[in-house]
Amino acid sequence: MWDRHKAERGVWSTGMLEALERGVKGGKWFSLIDKVYAERTLALGWAKVRRNAGACGVDGVTVSRFEKQAEHRLRTVEEQLKRGTYRPRPIQRTWIPKPGSREKRPLGIPAVVDRVVQTALRMVIEPIFEREFAPQSYGFRPGRSCKDALRRVDELLQSGYVHVVDIDIKGYFDCIPHERLMKQVKEHIADGRVLGLIEGFLKAKVMETGKEWEPTAGTPQGGVISPLLANLYLNPLDWLMEQKGVQMVRYADDMVVLCRDAEAAQEALEAIRAWMKEAGLTLHPEKTCVVSLTEPGSHVDFLGYRFWRTCKGTLRRLIRPKSMKHFRAKIKPLTKRANGHSLEAVVMKLNPILRGWYGYYKHAHPLVLVNVDGWVRCRLRSILRKRKGGRGRARGKDHQRWPNRYFDTLGLFCLEAACRQELSSLRHGAKC
Repeated sequence: MWDRHKAERGVWSTGMLEALERGVKGGKWFSLIDKVYAERTLALGWAKVRRNAGACGVDGVTVSRFEKQAEHRLRTVEEQLKRGTYRPRPIQRTWIPKPGSREKRPLGIPAVVDRVVQTALRMVIEPIFEREFAPQSYGFRPGRSCKDALRRVDELLQSGYVHVVDIDIKGYFDCIPHERLMKQVKEHIADGRVLGLIEGFLKAKVMETGKEWEPTAGTPQGGVISPLLANLYLNPLDWLMEQKGVQMVRYADDMVVLCRDAEAAQEALEAIRAWMKEAGLTLHPEKTCVVSLTEPGSHVDFLGYRFWRTCKGTLRRLIRPKSMKHFRAKIKPLTKRANGHSLEAVVMKLNPILRGWYGYYKHAHPLVLVNVDGWVRCRLRSILRKRKGGRGRARGKDHQRWPNRYFDTLGLFCLEAACRQELSSLRHGAKC
């Protein structure tokens, strides 16, 4: 029962889950705050925050520092929640690069204690909203992942849904109207103290470059509760598309709508545009468009992949150029021709990156993986070439001097070999 409703044992009781299944009176939940400040809930919340680690907030308290007095700190916040005196600290805002882009996006870092309370709150309210979410929503939901969303897109494209509406919401996480969002929360939760807690996190002041200000909209990226609230706000759009019989795949604010013909795609776009206007959101005028994957060379990007129509008419899954650029930017500093590390040490630093990258992008066309392997080995050959007194990038006889098997002996992770081994295991019925 807990798995079915994505509920945390020890936070949700059997009685609560039974009530969730049969429905509560009026469709609203009362008396939830005691579940939030329960000793076990806060302890579970702290365990999750400790496991995720992360930076400290404005108070300068790190996870390791919090851990030294964890029991005392958790008792203090429990008392504050009971008395109604708990107030979230300001959020430390920083700007981080967007992968493969010169643009940056804001990241809000709550204090460790606020992350604990947000985690406890999320564990209490998440099953209530999970029951309401549409099946085409995949982002930041328990038991769902990017790979599930990509698999669904692939299935739809192969089934003939080749007219794609590529949706981009301009600054979504910073633009969600608080009042409208809280109205949706209140449709299912009637506990005033829990509502006050959620609103407190939404309106928590932001500290940026030494200045403090209070947001009037948005749910900051980086907050534990933010993805759940962001999913909740777009949930009516999910169901609108469902009612219209339109195939939609959404991962947080990344979404595509897939149709069998161009006319249906255009109608879907107009319906989405009207809904966004009513919801107080804005579609990016340049990035939102209808793409027909019918002509050779046409493509659509989604969650780091590129779905591309070849000149022979087949669909291939490639890697989005921005994603490839981001990958190369991580590898280049580790493989400079002039560095004082042994090649074995360089390989040891590369392997975790290559394994993690393969874990996500292994479903790209095999030639992509072969090319990436070749590019990485070329970087390593260039290091060896310089150490032999040569100039420039590796070329010519360098490939014979240091063949591919040379890097195998160093233990370099090979994407092509990993893919080949996985395919072989699948053919023999092994479970990967």
